[in-house]
Amino acid sequence: MIQCKDCEFCQAEAEGHKIFKCDPFTNIKEPECIAKWQLIRLDMLVASYHQMLKWQRKFSPLQDKIMRYMQREMEDIDEAESWKVDDQEDQEEEEEEDSKEEN
Repeated sequence: MIQCKDCEFCQAEAEGHKIFKCDPFTNIKEPECIAKWQLIRLDMLVASYHQMLKWQRKFSPLQDKIMRYMQREMEDIDEAESWKVDDQEDQEEEEEEDSKEEN
């Protein structure tokens, strides 16, 4: 089995990072390369998930503030429009009472 460091599709940077130029659909040398490629992709997926969690934790307090603000605004709107609803309910009750008296 060829080691990645000996493969022509692997390049090492000065900082020690490796760049893999292999593509499992076109230029895989050995079957083990596919397993290694899957592990590399899985590691990248986990790293991006951790980065997303980091951003989520960072924005979580801001999201909470926005949600509280929006909730307050919605309650204020409901309270400001409550007189409209109260008047309509009063009119409906009066109409029901009138209809009962007529019967």
